[in-house]
Amino acid sequence: MIVITGATGNVGRPLVQALAAAGAEVRAVSRAAEAADFPAGVEYRRADLLRTEELTPTLTGAHTVFLLTSGDFLGAGGDLAEVVKSVRSAGGRRVVLLSSQGVGTGNHPADAEAAVRDSGLDWTILRPGNFASNALQWAESVRAERTVTAPFADIALPVIDPVDIAAVAAAALLDDSHDSTIYELTGPEPVSPRQQAAALAAALGEPIRFTELSRAQATERMAQFMPGPVVESTLDILGSPAPALQQVSPDVEKVLGRAPHTFAEWAVRNSAAFQ
Repeated sequence: MIVITGATGNVGRPLVQALAAAGAEVRAVSRAAEAADFPAGVEYRRADLLRTEELTPTLTGAHTVFLLTSGDFLGAGGDLAEVVKSVRSAGGRRVVLLSSQGVGTGNHPADAEAAVRDSGLDWTILRPGNFASNALQWAESVRAERTVTAPFADIALPVIDPVDIAAVAAAALLDDSHDSTIYELTGPEPVSPRQQAAALAAALGEPIRFTELSRAQATERMAQFMPGPVVESTLDILGSPAPALQQVSPDVEKVLGRAPHTFAEWAVRNSAAFQ
């Protein structure tokens, strides 16, 4: 049995689908899980990682667990070490953690990775860079005004398609040869916010106007849905990225045997959200 936390998110949903297609026994866990969210045959449970008393029965019978900690979890003071204890109490033996590329550069705390690495469980850690799906924050303004607003217009990062993160996670969950490995996950090329807007315009077949935000304006907007420290560390990465964050990693291709998807491919596949 493989348990997937965050199963209705940008990574969790395609991960559950990939595992189900591979014939794995999957239990999908989310705070608002519904049967319609998942393929036939996938067991689902509602649970909140902040409520560790709910986790042991949710995790019982699982050999391997995919752990994803959301911004809400971190903002509410969630402790992944307690979640890992629940995994062990329920009899789990392997964990695949969705971390962040910023941990490797010191932009994000390493507490979650330490909790997994020191747990006594077998582990694999995935460190994705900036998600292509973050562009969905522009969907409303693109639909209404054909406008994208973002800070740091021409600073390019190799954004990663969540489908590629899910595919690497599925490989790690299904094959213990990935144990004790940290994978840095990026897209195939750096792409700036201005270039992302152009890719969305091409996917829609209509022009999109780009407007650059100041850091202060971006902080004000992001603080509405992200904890303050996360906002600042995220803007540090976007505005003054370490050289390592701008480099393309070979790890997606190493694991999957194919190149990661481009942002333009993501834009075409998700164009309906912007129409």
